[in-house]
Amino acid sequence: MPKIAGNTTTVVEIDGLLTIQELVGNASTKDDEMSIALVRYDKPATDEPWMVNDYDEWLNVKSGKIVVAFKNEDGIETSLEANAGETLFVGKGERVRFSFPVGGTEYNPICYPAFRPDRSHREENNEEIESPVKLREVKDDDDLQCREESEADEIYHMCKTTDWEAAVASRKAYFPPTFEADGFFTHATAVAERLIETANHFYTSSKGEWMCLQLSRSALKDAGIITKFEEPAAVGKTESNAESSLICPHIYGGIPTIESLGVLTKTYQMLRNDDGEFLAITGLTDN
Repeated sequence: MPKIAGNTTTVVEIDGLLTIQELVGNASTKDDEMSIALVRYDKPATDEPWMVNDYDEWLNVKSGKIVVAFKNEDGIETSLEANAGETLFVGKGERVRFSFPVGGTEYNPICYPAFRPDRSHREENNEEIESPVKLREVKDDDDLQCREESEADEIYHMCKTTDWEAAVASRKAYFPPTFEADGFFTHATAVAERLIETANHFYTSSKGEWMCLQLSRSALKDAGIITKFEEPAAVGKTESNAESSLICPHIYGGIPTIESLGVLTKTYQMLRNDDGEFLAITGLTDN
């Protein structure tokens, strides 16, 4: 019998640039079989990486145009342009690169099975990927760990203490310094112990005290901020040192500082030595 399957859910919103609303799928209707979304690029966007997806995708162009690059049967790179009123099809396992050369481009992507971050494999450092199978080989126990992490409500973000305190004093959301450069998201982790290695990779040259924020994903969602588990990414111009098989929570927005929202659940001090090396997170990793 007919029923209301769910509600339209905004999964990405970058003012003046990009909006993605899911109509059917994992976020909006808890449906993993297929997904339907409405995507709008308010400005031209031509910097999509090459990718291989674990799903068939139909892209119905409502306005503007989409250009997809690929290699033909002879191995020669070519492209195909889909304009308003046309539907573009990209099969599972095909290596493609999308660009959106016209502002105001709007389209409906339909994915079967449903879109999930772990089903969309984007290239890193221009290294070609041939298929989802060759991209990543994950053992059963590693796969289980990834699923458990992606279901956790508690996630962690580290930042300079002065930056967080300044945001709290202003009663505005906190944004990391590299927020825009990183792709308009805030880095986080579901495993606090990983922060020490990450901190020593990126921040040993920084001055001052650092802290660890414990956050609630459900409270972030209630505040309209979506967290997506994706492959490790660079911070600013520094590439990640994490294993590519890991998945990391990326917060697509800033971190609200208003206590009543319940986003921040705990704070911890990060210990460093005189050389700037990070040693532990007091009360979290030093037990």
